[in-house]
Amino acid sequence: MKYDFDRIVPRHNTDCAKYDCAVKTGKPADVIPLWVADMDFPAPQEVIDRLVEAARHGIFGYAEVGEGYFQAVADWFRRRFDFHPEPQWLVTTPGVVFAVATAIRGLTEPGGAVLIQEPVYHPFARMVQANGRQVVNNALTARSGKYGLDLADFERQIVDHKVRLFILCSPHNPVGRVWTEAELTALGEICLRHGCLVLADEIHCDFVRPGHRHRGFASLSPDFAQISVTATAPSKTFNLAGLQAANIFIPNPALRKKFQKAKAETGYGELNNMGLAAGRAAYEHGQDWLEQLLAYLEGNLALVKQALAAFSQIKVVEPEGTYLLWLDLRGLGLSDGALDDLLTYRARLWLDEGQKFGEAGRGFYRLNLACPRPVLEEAMRRLKEALGTL
Repeated sequence: MKYDFDRIVPRHNTDCAKYDCAVKTGKPADVIPLWVADMDFPAPQEVIDRLVEAARHGIFGYAEVGEGYFQAVADWFRRRFDFHPEPQWLVTTPGVVFAVATAIRGLTEPGGAVLIQEPVYHPFARMVQANGRQVVNNALTARSGKYGLDLADFERQIVDHKVRLFILCSPHNPVGRVWTEAELTALGEICLRHGCLVLADEIHCDFVRPGHRHRGFASLSPDFAQISVTATAPSKTFNLAGLQAANIFIPNPALRKKFQKAKAETGYGELNNMGLAAGRAAYEHGQDWLEQLLAYLEGNLALVKQALAAFSQIKVVEPEGTYLLWLDLRGLGLSDGALDDLLTYRARLWLDEGQKFGEAGRGFYRLNLACPRPVLEEAMRRLKEALGTL
């Protein structure tokens, strides 16, 4: 079927974090929320139909991950990424952040060092600190508007701090890099040399732009698979975050046992049955919806780039993946407070402040492109009008 991504579905007064928290957090009531990474598009119709069917059944008891669910997930990753998970590798969790926290507790010792690459998804640092570990930062490099890896510093940080877990963000949120096979291999070889495990957050793997290819870290070599925990979920791909279901692949049985033990200690067991139903339907039937969505997002990106082309002080970091856009506003020469005033109160836009992702993000903002185009057009109109007041 043909999906209408231009259709605006009202989300106010639905207990929606993206929309209904604006006034509570001091934002204008009519702010356009382009911050948190969920989309403003309904899920594929097959997912909605499966959920309606499950609701009509009327019994919402304990759920079990069955063979059909695993097969749907495995077929998706085999077709799209040439990744071939085995049934025993799969551990389900209510989300990727839950999995990050679980891996930190299960695979490292209290007080130990965990390496991240800022500017990066802010719950990484928060989970490391909340679980009594030390954050070590191998900052991304930024040259000519493109982010890269400092491999010499990466290895030095692992050795100097005795790092035993590296959290890889691939594709990278917020800077939009889709790491090449050569880059991932270089990271993996360093980790192998020094006994460092890799937690690969690959939740954005389905959002890769033309000319780029996502490679799962564990799929690159059997050795890499044995040191890896791969965190995936249908939540970003199909806009199912509120149903809380993630799929974690752990090929190494010893690592899997440690992870499962840390998960069990939380008191969390089964996924909710609606999350299982939605996830299976999405992986079985969501391919056409996703392909249409990816094309639509390309149009949204072009719209923003065209709107901002007249403002040389704002640099758009060209994304290779994700539906998130990393904007460099440092050229405006404004303080943090003045930038917030410009975007939030003059333009009435709600974006994520770059410093949330680490000090290297100061002066940047993250913009969510995954909304109907009429909403994005109004957002760009407001932003251009606000910039005209400077």
